Amino acid sequence: MSPAAGRLLVAGVGNIFLGDDAFGPEVIRALDRRPLPPEATVRDFGIRGMDLAYTLLDGCATAVLVDAAPRGHRPGTLTLVEAEPPDGTAVPEAHGMDPEKVLALAAQLGEEPLPRVLVLACEPGVLPRGDEDIAPGLSAPVREAVDRAVEALHTLVPVLLADPAAPAPALGRPVESGTPHPAALPGHVPAGAEDR
Repeated sequence: MSPAAGRLLVAGVGNIFLGDDAFGPEVIRALDRRPLPPEATVRDFGIRGMDLAYTLLDGCATAVLVDAAPRGHRPGTLTLVEAEPPDGTAVPEAHGMDPEKVLALAAQLGEEPLPRVLVLACEPGVLPRGDEDIAPGLSAPVREAVDRAVEALHTLVPVLLADPAAPAPALGRPVESGTPHPAALPGHVPAGAEDR
């Protein structure tokens, strides 16, 4: 493990120019004001998938990826997901930041088992389709979720530092609250989402 590597990695991922995809980088910025314990390495990886893949192989026991991910909930809902180990079906990708493909790339690059990977995901409201639809800035419900994600990380990280294999603690309301809704459509905030 390099001298700069910590036992736990908190990685913000996402494109700051694609609406709510900037959630991960925004949470990392917010952590500058409320730092996590020094044993945790906190980095914004943006869309540098290869960089993240190599960092996952640098000796950390656990990684928490902070990302926007459509999971069928109200925009701004946080979910904590245990990532499945790569099973060989995802095609590794060196240029991009699809977490499943990054994990597949890391598995292909390294000989050691990957660390435990958790994803702190935020349900997006606005996800442009691609680079031609540049739309910087978070939607209101996702912007409000940034502080809740910081709180969740301050709950989660000490538990994982004490025991990397510990069950993830319940993060409380509004995490996984409410009934699932259709996944966010690119460039669209579902009707009434601004009021939630």
